[in-house]
Amino acid sequence: MRTQLKRIAVLAGALACASIAQAATLEARDCWVRAMPSSLPSSGYFTVANNGDKPATLTGVQTPAFGMAMMHKSENKGGTATMSPVDSVDVPPHGTLSFAPKGYHLMLEEPGKPLAVGSTIPLTLSFADKSTLQVNCAIKSASATGH
Repeated sequence: MRTQLKRIAVLAGALACASIAQAATLEARDCWVRAMPSSLPSSGYFTVANNGDKPATLTGVQTPAFGMAMMHKSENKGGTATMSPVDSVDVPPHGTLSFAPKGYHLMLEEPGKPLAVGSTIPLTLSFADKSTLQVNCAIKSASATGH
């Protein structure tokens, strides 16, 4: 029984270290969220850099500032603009992934309170390997370009 518990402890430690190592190779930057009137949904943008040798798969986002945060992709198909939810997005090794107006972006719904231009909100990015990455997002005017 003790041997089995030791094996489980070693395995759990190895998994935790692997998750920390993956998170150490990822960096989030340039995060911003569009300030919208009180109860209206908003959009969020950021860049993730992967300095590692393996792809990283972004699987979700969370923020206490909104009741719901979803990843979406805007596209132009045959002259018609479309927006679709996405479950995951790969960040290539030694590459970047940008969530920007008119491309991948966050749909942020059910704001907890009005967002003041110039303030920040926290955002947590979740990856397939169970690692997470924290970033603070600047609140910018609704007239900022895009979406």
